[in-house]
Amino acid sequence: MAVTNHPLASAAALEMMAAGGNAIDATVAALFTLTVVEPMMVGFFGGGVALIRLADGTELALDGLATAPEAARPEMYRPVSDTWPDYMETEGRANRVGALAVGVPGTLKTWCEALERHGTLPLEAVLEPAIRHASRGFRVTPYLAACIAETAADLADDPGMAALFLPGGQPLAEGARLTMPDYARTLREIAQHGPAHVYGGALGARIVEHLRAQGSAMALADLAGYRSEIRAPVRGTYRGVTLIGPPPPCSGGVHVLQMLNLMEGFDIGASGFGTTATLHLVLEALKIAAADRRAATADPAFVDVPVARLISKEYGDLRRPEIDPSRARDFGARVLSNESANTTHVTIADRHGNIVTSTQTINSLFGARIMIPGTGIIPNNYMFLFDPHPGNALSLQPGKRITSGISAMIGYRGGAPLFAVGLPGAHRIPSAVFQFVMNLIDHGMTVQQAVEAPRVFTHGPDAEVERGIPAETHDALRAMGHPIVATDHVAGGMGAILFDGSRMTGAACWRADGTPMGWGGGLARQGVSFWPDPRRGRAASR
Repeated sequence: MAVTNHPLASAAALEMMAAGGNAIDATVAALFTLTVVEPMMVGFFGGGVALIRLADGTELALDGLATAPEAARPEMYRPVSDTWPDYMETEGRANRVGALAVGVPGTLKTWCEALERHGTLPLEAVLEPAIRHASRGFRVTPYLAACIAETAADLADDPGMAALFLPGGQPLAEGARLTMPDYARTLREIAQHGPAHVYGGALGARIVEHLRAQGSAMALADLAGYRSEIRAPVRGTYRGVTLIGPPPPCSGGVHVLQMLNLMEGFDIGASGFGTTATLHLVLEALKIAAADRRAATADPAFVDVPVARLISKEYGDLRRPEIDPSRARDFGARVLSNESANTTHVTIADRHGNIVTSTQTINSLFGARIMIPGTGIIPNNYMFLFDPHPGNALSLQPGKRITSGISAMIGYRGGAPLFAVGLPGAHRIPSAVFQFVMNLIDHGMTVQQAVEAPRVFTHGPDAEVERGIPAETHDALRAMGHPIVATDHVAGGMGAILFDGSRMTGAACWRADGTPMGWGGGLARQGVSFWPDPRRGRAASR
């Protein structure tokens, strides 16, 4: 089963598994394909995390998040304000657009490492679908067309981006055919030379030369020295279901578990889905977690993050009495984050028991909104995630990893996998996974209902409530003191797989181009063959 945010990526995953590959092979093929068909969301010069459960039961979080170059300094940007909402902005948007916004990428290295350690197919094989679509072309979806139009002013400032996405000066329209010959050639080079071609090799030197000429602090040594991290997932329980998620520098695993611990003290099933009582509790739990995220979640190599305390049942018991069932409270939740909602996600499982749920991104739409000439490579703008003010937990430091709301999660019941889930959406991701878990466990939804159900979000003070929730509930929450902001959608397109013995059900929601694809049936039973029988004039089985 493969659930990705584009049908061609889901098809690439199934192609690998049909060719004898496993879920890791399928994941890498899907992600490379997404760099072609969702170029606004993901690229191999980006970052991300994969939560992996192997067939033998091994669990790991493969951290490929981007890092700051060694030449980066806390004061390298000039902040425009010390107060929100402009707190994270810098003069000339230097941390957002252009070469100075590019962080040291981890995606290509970690994808290839996952393939080498846990896959079964060669890199050349898993790259083939992406190369095919880049060279032959594909149809632009309404989603991609809208993203191009939204960022057209910035894309027009870079010759490579303008030539590819704004031919004749106009944004590509829905249904147009997009080919990427330069990028296809780059992928072929990677298939031949491997990730070392970028991480210290000739292609990496070419990339760094262009970035430095445009003001970047990155050096070839930064690429050569990049190291992925294999981390132990955070682990907790909710009403008898065991849950694992990514640890810091991702905030999602910690804070989803923290919020679920708060909810264990309430009968969420009895209060019902989407009711004023339930949504009030959800919003209050989100504000408590948001306050703790600001105080405690960062790169654990630089900041001592109290993970064990935050995910403990005792801490949930301590904070739960702070929730007033009748009134909204201010918990000092003000998350300062530039993390972009423009991300992609895949959730993939095979018949052997390998499961991958992985969120990958170049941060903002089209990353730094530049292209490395002649390569088709669109680099990230991950430097936008560091606090441009020195002296804080998320401030810029050499070699520091960015933080993320990634909340890829796997659940178990009775020791067997129950679900795998994840989605894009920046700091709104944990809220969506938190609600998904309650949808399944407390409200008894199907997996399709659970990914599509209306959501809410807050980091305080405003409370975003999707318009799928009735207007009278908006009014009732407002009367309890929640500053309600009606919104079309909270976070992005969720992809989930539900496991039931030998059955798998995939689900994707309407918030992205999500597409589940499954492969059932299988090959002929062992020992069965068919031969012509001339005595009977027909085929005989034996």
